[in-house]
Amino acid sequence: MQALKIYSTAVEPEWIDYNGHLRDGYYGLVMSLACDALMDHLGLGEPYRRETGCTLYTLEQHLHFLHEVKDSERIDVRVRILAADRKRMHAAFDFYCARYADPVATGELMLLHVRQGESVTSAPFPAPILAAIETLMAVTAAMDPPGPGSRRIELRAR
Repeated sequence: MQALKIYSTAVEPEWIDYNGHLRDGYYGLVMSLACDALMDHLGLGEPYRRETGCTLYTLEQHLHFLHEVKDSERIDVRVRILAADRKRMHAAFDFYCARYADPVATGELMLLHVRQGESVTSAPFPAPILAAIETLMAVTAAMDPPGPGSRRIELRAR
């Protein structure tokens, strides 16, 4: 079993650095775009944001670089939900290229559900969104991580 393939992109020539491989900052861009796709998958896309004024904010981001990604390769991103509570989600993104069986990079995001307006405040996920998160988390819960994580990110009990 594999994690859900959530996003795919070609590596653009302008993303390549002076060493001939993908510039580190573009891994963050790819993970951010994969997070957008995850939001769409969970029902947190543009219509939801427009109707509710709610969205996700990134609280913390970690990346672990495992193999070089070269010009003209394609990156496929798979997602796993590692943990969630009523307002937060800890998502893991695994980056793959055709040249390698194992991931070329792994990343993690700690995400907070917020309501935007005069001020930004945290807000609980609506029941259908929380159910979608829990479903994806259940599907991926038994999977071993395909590569090393960065340092530990966790939801601390309050």
